[in-house]
Amino acid sequence: MIEDKKKVLIVDDEPKIVEAVVAYLEKSGYNPFAAYNGEKALTLFDNVNPDLVVLDLMLPRISGEEICKIIRRNSRVPIIMLTAKISEEEKINGLNIGADDYVTKPFSPRELMARINSLLRRADEGVSPLFHIMSWNDNDLQIDLNSYTVKKSGVSVNLTRIEFKLLCTLIKYPKKIFTREELIDIVLGADYDGFERTIDSHIKNLRSKIEDDTTNPRYILTVRGVGYKFGDNQ
Repeated sequence: MIEDKKKVLIVDDEPKIVEAVVAYLEKSGYNPFAAYNGEKALTLFDNVNPDLVVLDLMLPRISGEEICKIIRRNSRVPIIMLTAKISEEEKINGLNIGADDYVTKPFSPRELMARINSLLRRADEGVSPLFHIMSWNDNDLQIDLNSYTVKKSGVSVNLTRIEFKLLCTLIKYPKKIFTREELIDIVLGADYDGFERTIDSHIKNLRSKIEDDTTNPRYILTVRGVGYKFGDNQ
């Protein structure tokens, strides 16, 4: 069984494929959600905040490529594209817009499950977002992951190693709420035996460097009774 039941969104307009994948996901201990068109997929994505998306390339009204682009604007969630036949050029294009892997139809559900397991393991191991340079609110906040630099209103901000790692962790999944314990494990290490509230001090210092108003933060949001998340509080 998979701990905490990872959520997987399967998007395909062929009911038999969806039913087969859902059955395998449930058997493997995942929590599956199904959509048969692009509109439903985007609605479910916003409501469910899945850990991985299995996305058919050819969908009615909104293509799989367009859905992938929309998701990638705000999320680093792993995406596996399902497709009939695809050229190398088309595959490269799909990878460039944010797909993490491709599975060609017809496919073995066991192969798909192996790809899902592999991608989720890789996602859990890293905290870096998809793109090297990320920005928000017309470059009010900009992060360059290659040079490990952060700019606020065009001015470089000097973050500590912990503050930078904390910020990268939060932006990996913009809608995910991280508990203090989760942030400590990722940022300070699982063997850290200090107080949980230590993370609050790092959050306070980070806010003082990237927020216009620390009493009404725009980027590092507090979820009372739970922890923190990255957002755009306008």
